[in-house]
Amino acid sequence: MAVPKKKMSKSRRDKRRANHDRMDPPAVSSCRQCGSPVRPHNACPECGTYRGRQVIDVESGEEEKAEAK
Repeated sequence: MAVPKKKMSKSRRDKRRANHDRMDPPAVSSCRQCGSPVRPHNACPECGTYRGRQVIDVESGEEEKAEAK
């Protein structure tokens, strides 16, 4: 079993842990139809489109059922 030769200082230990626990900001792209900010792989909440197709009726907020491929 590996045993450390010297004691690791608190600052060195904490510096190593700080990089692992860091949270990145959420990825945001723009909608192709209306240009509003949208999370990747999600339908646009403003116009209701995803990959060029209308998938959400924005007025009522209901999702249309996708056809099975």
